Amino acid sequence: MGGLSAEREVSLRSGAAMAGALRRVGYRTVEIDVNRNLPEILAREGVEVAVNALHGRFGEDGAVQGVLELLGIPYTGSGVMASALAMNKIYARQLFAAAGLAVARAIVVPRGVSCTLADAPFTFPVVVKPSQEGSSVGITIVRSPEQLAPALELAHCHDCEALVEEFISGREIQVGILDDEAIGAIEIVPKNEFYDFEAKYTVGGAEHIIPPRIDDLTLERVLATGKKAHLALGCTGYSRVDLLVHDSGLCYVLEVNTLPGMTATSLLPEIAQAAGIDFEDLVERILATAMRQG
Repeated sequence: MGGLSAEREVSLRSGAAMAGALRRVGYRTVEIDVNRNLPEILAREGVEVAVNALHGRFGEDGAVQGVLELLGIPYTGSGVMASALAMNKIYARQLFAAAGLAVARAIVVPRGVSCTLADAPFTFPVVVKPSQEGSSVGITIVRSPEQLAPALELAHCHDCEALVEEFISGREIQVGILDDEAIGAIEIVPKNEFYDFEAKYTVGGAEHIIPPRIDDLTLERVLATGKKAHLALGCTGYSRVDLLVHDSGLCYVLEVNTLPGMTATSLLPEIAQAAGIDFEDLVERILATAMRQG
């Protein structure tokens, strides 16, 4: 938990919640705030299984997964390659498209390169985001040309490459994946312009609606899309897949979160609760994915 990324504080909350759940059902649990001497801490504590509650860089991108592989310690969540692919929005988009899933049109803008959208196949409004961040860190909705340069500067503060995507209007719906199956979906109606960091981690920052306000056929399509996106990246165990559902019913894949939040305002626990899976059961089932992987 914790770690070195921009999502450190959220990870601490996720880790504390998961550790508490495991203790309540009888597991001997140690909470490790991850830093660069992680291997020696794991050895000192005699860790048998690692429950990964990290978010963002070094924890969700395959880095910690590689350390645990080298040490021979089973861990929760997806493996090295799937974690790295899911974290990189550029490569993830390519795999989603190759699997026949819909993604917004986009261009990649490296740091130091100017962009006007003159040669892009779309125009304003657009969404500018770093290629490798989570929790909506560094994301801006840009509605006019003069807003583009500052939005790119912000995104490039977090990564050397930025994605400029066409803006898709639709319902924000997230699909919960557990044991590689879609267990349900939730619709998000943020109080802010979009589902940003504040809306995600502030109680009351967004309205959560289960089931989503879509017809049964569209819900089936949403769940199938979520599962297909999870598998397209080679993810295993559990994840949360973020979608935009257009009024036409077309489901656009935004990203797969291989280590979704497990805080009091997090969506996967809420989806699981609606599916009849309480928090302790959810965390224990996540733990069991590590046992199978190991």
